[in-house]
Amino acid sequence: MVNTGSPYILLKHSRKTALFSASGTRVILLDNSGQSKTERQVTRDQAFLPQPANGICGRLGDKWTVQVIWRLSLADGRRLRFSHLKREIDGITQRMLTLTLRGLERDGFVKRHYFPEVPPRVEYELTELGAGILASLQGLNFWIRDNVSRIEENRRVYDEAGE
Repeated sequence: MVNTGSPYILLKHSRKTALFSASGTRVILLDNSGQSKTERQVTRDQAFLPQPANGICGRLGDKWTVQVIWRLSLADGRRLRFSHLKREIDGITQRMLTLTLRGLERDGFVKRHYFPEVPPRVEYELTELGAGILASLQGLNFWIRDNVSRIEENRRVYDEAGE
């Protein structure tokens, strides 16, 4: 493990992964196969510096955004109607779907197509920018899959200790 002595997380190019401890000061570098590499000194220019509060992380961290992006990604280049998205995303209200799609459209992740028919038809598709975030979401999804049992066990221990 590399102790950086700072709150930075090492971010490497060429599809390398950095895992970090809860304190954010220890890093284990992994290659694509998940094997640990030799310890390396973290320099300031290699460190991950969190971006200022620009709302993007907040948007991606809300309850519905990732589910909308995921549903649109399953469309394989086709556009999806609002009603189809509402039906496919369990529990989302019409208002929350509208707000989520507007935010994604504003940020350039989604393109809205309006057809002035009776009744009006609205379809949505991922833009190149929206499709580009899928690789990052996939990495997060793999991490969740690999660690969900540990997280559930930690929750169980925590909840039992609080009783």
